[in-house]
Amino acid sequence: MNADLTKSLTTSASGMDAQTIRLRVIAENLANQDSTGSSPGADPYRRKTVTFENRLDAATGAETVTIKQIGKDTGDLPLRYDPSNPAANAQGYVKLPNVNSFTEMMDMREAQRSYNANLAVMQATRSMLNRTIELLK
Repeated sequence: MNADLTKSLTTSASGMDAQTIRLRVIAENLANQDSTGSSPGADPYRRKTVTFENRLDAATGAETVTIKQIGKDTGDLPLRYDPSNPAANAQGYVKLPNVNSFTEMMDMREAQRSYNANLAVMQATRSMLNRTIELLK
C-alpha cells in the first residue's frame, strides 16, 4: 500500500478517535449540568475539558492527533438561592456546576463536524486504494 495513503488513513483514524473521546466528555458534562454537591457548601460537578496534541506515529511517519489531557474547568461556579437544598450553605446558596448547555452544544457540533471531515477523508482514501487495486488486476 502506498505510504501516503497509509498516513492519510492513520491521521483520519486518530482524528476520529480524538473526536469520539471529546463527544463522550461533552455528553458527561451535559448529563451532570444539574449535579450539585451532597453536603452544605460542597462543590458541584465541574465541567471537563479536552486538550489535544499532535504526535508522530513512528510506524507510519504520520502526524496524528491524540488527547493530551482531560482537565477540569476552573471557572467560577454560579450560585442559586435554594435554602431547602441539602447542598445549601449557611446563607442558603447552592453552588451549581459551571456547565453551559449552549457551549456544550456548540462544542458538540464542532466535534461532529471534525469527525465527519475525518470520515470523508478516510472514505476518499479507501476509494483511491480500491481504484488502485482495480488497475492492478
